[in-house]
Amino acid sequence: MATFDYDLGIIGGGAAGLTAAAGAAQFGAKSIIIEKYKELGGDCLHFGCVPSKTLIRSAGVWALARRSPEFGLPEVTLPPVDLGAVMDRVQSVIAQIQGHDSTERFCSLGAQVRFGQPRFLDDHTVEVDGDRLSAKAWIISTGSSPALPPVEGLLNVPYWTNETVFSQRILPPRLLVLGGGPIGLEMAQAFQRLGSRVTIVEFMDQILGPEDADVADILRNRLEAEGMAMLTGTKAVKAESHGAEILLTVAPASGKGATRVLKADALLVATGRKPNVMDLGLEQAGVEFTPRGIPTNARMQTTMHHMYACGDVNGQFPFTHVAGYEASVALTNIILHLPRRADYAKVGWCTYTDPEVASIGLNEKRAKAANIEYRVLTEHFRENDRALAEGESRGKIKILISPKGKPLGCQIIGAHAGELIHEWVVAIAGGVKLSTMAGGIHVYPTLSEISKRAAGHYFAEKLFSERTKSILRHLFHLKGRACTPSTKVPR
Repeated sequence: MATFDYDLGIIGGGAAGLTAAAGAAQFGAKSIIIEKYKELGGDCLHFGCVPSKTLIRSAGVWALARRSPEFGLPEVTLPPVDLGAVMDRVQSVIAQIQGHDSTERFCSLGAQVRFGQPRFLDDHTVEVDGDRLSAKAWIISTGSSPALPPVEGLLNVPYWTNETVFSQRILPPRLLVLGGGPIGLEMAQAFQRLGSRVTIVEFMDQILGPEDADVADILRNRLEAEGMAMLTGTKAVKAESHGAEILLTVAPASGKGATRVLKADALLVATGRKPNVMDLGLEQAGVEFTPRGIPTNARMQTTMHHMYACGDVNGQFPFTHVAGYEASVALTNIILHLPRRADYAKVGWCTYTDPEVASIGLNEKRAKAANIEYRVLTEHFRENDRALAEGESRGKIKILISPKGKPLGCQIIGAHAGELIHEWVVAIAGGVKLSTMAGGIHVYPTLSEISKRAAGHYFAEKLFSERTKSILRHLFHLKGRACTPSTKVPR
């Protein structure tokens, strides 16, 4: 019987890798994490979720200060922002969280950490700085990197990505953002609020392409109201530098129409991600992969069933919480030998713009594509008392239900949508009935009441129907309306 150095080897110290390492070690499995960078935490901690949300918060505070007259407060004159100071705060938050993702913590749990670039020699063995390490099972969780669009001259201009934007110290007067997805929109709004004049260039006809158009339009209107220029249906053709200035030639994505040149002081490229599958020796391990990632089955197994792929590297959902979820699925199969399978229908997500955009399950686009019959229940934030008190009346909730009233999905655009969506994450994951959601006693006044009222619309139509009124009049001799609004038009 073959012997190995470790029960489980993990390549990549991001969300998936750390979840797997902590769980495996606590189950008693001898485990090792191999991380190519000098610190654990992965993209989320250093270049993604943590720094972006910290930056968004700083920008949000500055934007709220500008709104002081809306709250009955004196108007304030704000000085220019010191981007360096803002980024110092970003780095301080990263440093605080880094302690949780430290070598010492994982060693205390029982997992070894090794830094270096690993490469598979076979399906059980990797080489790291000349040392050979073997494991009975492997989890590949190497994450993803920024994907560059095919724009002529792009490599010759000083562009930013999510991996470099948080090291900037000077706020650019003009910023171009390539990409109208979550990363591009979050960073664009943050820089616009801090004082840059931002222009977004998006190839598709709408921002946030996977979301329903009515939801995307609410966000677009808000961003444009804040002064941002939005060029959708637009293709970047050529990038070049002219001194300290960046020139970007764009054209209609349809191919019909004239080109134009956009000028800026900085360029942020946020046009998607590519899985980190190169230079791992996956061929020697017998693991099949493509430029889109490492294909897995529902148990997170690759073509070599003792080797698993979790997180961005498998090309499924590029979210930190999904990476952790997939790692838990893989761990259940590897350590507990239970045939657990991933269920992506229960995955929610959020874009942290203002207003936030959160989603779980089906939206109208996905329902139509799957030819699923549905009905939409809607409630607007302007009808929520707490939203009015907070000055956050923009947005709405959309709940998709089946013909029999089963919740199929939920989309929320509005203040704290990323928090509000969890009521529907639990409902859909747990098979909670719409009647339970409508009957729950929500605290007043809260934004979460919007969920109760939206669900209640389904039952209100039947409960307060003319048929119900007729039956009640017959049984209990009710007298009907006590007041009827005047229909006369004032002269």
